[in-house]
Amino acid sequence: MEPLDEIVLTGLTVFGRHGVYDHERADGQEFTIDLRLRLSLREAAASDDVADTVHYGELAERVAAVVAGEPVDLIETLAARIADVALADLRVRSAQVTVHKPHAPIPLSFQDVAVTITRGRPE
Repeated sequence: MEPLDEIVLTGLTVFGRHGVYDHERADGQEFTIDLRLRLSLREAAASDDVADTVHYGELAERVAAVVAGEPVDLIETLAARIADVALADLRVRSAQVTVHKPHAPIPLSFQDVAVTITRGRPE
């Protein structure tokens, strides 16, 4: 098997309305997404053509649409939906998604709450 390379997108911040509480749905908040894709970049490196890789700008737009789109209760669900978007490109072997919810409704001082999932396709 060919070694896998990575495309990493960090800090994509998008306003969404996810959460289990009514006020989270009504008021919304910012979510920050980190995404790590594993795939071969050999063809793209050889051709120097964006068509031979995952266009990270277009991917960021698709991920932002998920975050800004239909609300879900759990950031675990949101992370899985984002992973599905990344894996829609058959060149991607696996996707690691972290969803940060720094304004989660926790009545204590904290910096961040995050969920990280990794999804891949069978070998």
